[in-house]
Amino acid sequence: MDELLGDTSLNGIAHRALSLWQNGYLGISIKRVVIALAIMTVAMILRRPVASLCLSLVRRTLRGRRRSTDTAPLVNVLHRPAQFLAPLLGLILISEFVLQNDRLKTICQDLSRSMVVFALFWALFRLVDPMLRRIDERSPYLNASMLGVAVAVAHIIVFALGAAAFLDIWGIKIGPILAGFGLVGAAVALGAQDLFKNLIGGIFIIIENRFQIGDWIYADGICEGTVEAIGLRTTTVRQFDMSPIYVPNSQLSDTPVVNNQRMTYRRIDWTVGLTYDSTAAQIKEVCDGIRDHLIGNSDFVQPPEAQIFVRVDELGDSAINVMVYCFTRSTDWGEWLRIKEALANRITAVAAAAGAGLAFPSQSLYVETFPGQGPHSASPVAQKDA
Repeated sequence: MDELLGDTSLNGIAHRALSLWQNGYLGISIKRVVIALAIMTVAMILRRPVASLCLSLVRRTLRGRRRSTDTAPLVNVLHRPAQFLAPLLGLILISEFVLQNDRLKTICQDLSRSMVVFALFWALFRLVDPMLRRIDERSPYLNASMLGVAVAVAHIIVFALGAAAFLDIWGIKIGPILAGFGLVGAAVALGAQDLFKNLIGGIFIIIENRFQIGDWIYADGICEGTVEAIGLRTTTVRQFDMSPIYVPNSQLSDTPVVNNQRMTYRRIDWTVGLTYDSTAAQIKEVCDGIRDHLIGNSDFVQPPEAQIFVRVDELGDSAINVMVYCFTRSTDWGEWLRIKEALANRITAVAAAAGAGLAFPSQSLYVETFPGQGPHSASPVAQKDA
């Protein structure tokens, strides 16, 4: 052998190369390594065609069972994990028929098992979202916020289980790791109480279904606007000046929140003031005219579904106050403003037709005597706006 190694001639080099090819180096056959690399190269080239072929067979099977419409989104997300099929078959062929070294066989088998675990949990990770969305379509209890949280939690669970299975294949014990995470978690919990408070608040907001994305909410002293996103820590509300505000969930869970989006009807509660020189007949004509506009109008909710009141409410300081109380069917703000405008124009027209004046805040001054003149009867001599 020493003579062979010392031979630097062309024949000696060729002889050494042939011996290395046949006998290997340190017990590892170079020929078998090259064959293994060739198999893996072919497997990597064929990974996409093999994945497409397998998924095509799955689609045909489901189409035969008339389920292709329901399961198509589930099958489509499996395309990338399915690309591990060809490399996995290549590793199996190498470990069973090519490698003879026990150590290399063990490593190859561990790689095969790791690839199976990785592909399986990656497929589950990608299936979480479409599967939960299918459940959301069929369940009346889920909403967009709950769906987002459920997807996030399911992703965390699948990732944790996959990592544990992967580490177990390579002989890494997860018990000490979990114990270490427990100690770190306890330390973090002591310094992040507000974070966990907001997290719990967000969970209760979603479970109690206080509001959903797109709802118009009002929290006294905190915010008013349209909900854009409900996270585990904060809720994003778009205010009416179009600026976003990020509210900690703990505040929205501990504070009374008015969800204007869920009102059944929208209320109009006005006080219409008529001047004191209006006669009883004029006041009655105004009330009847307003009532005629409300009763039978499709824009307003009719009794007994909701109350409609047009009544003289009180004798005020400067006017006879008529209460106008009703509800509109539309809760849309713009439509509500249109209905209010039409009602205001109707009240003005009815008062003008009856000859009654609409009052405004005023004061009357009565003078008993003028300087240098005798006493006069109590009569108003001046009037000005309050």
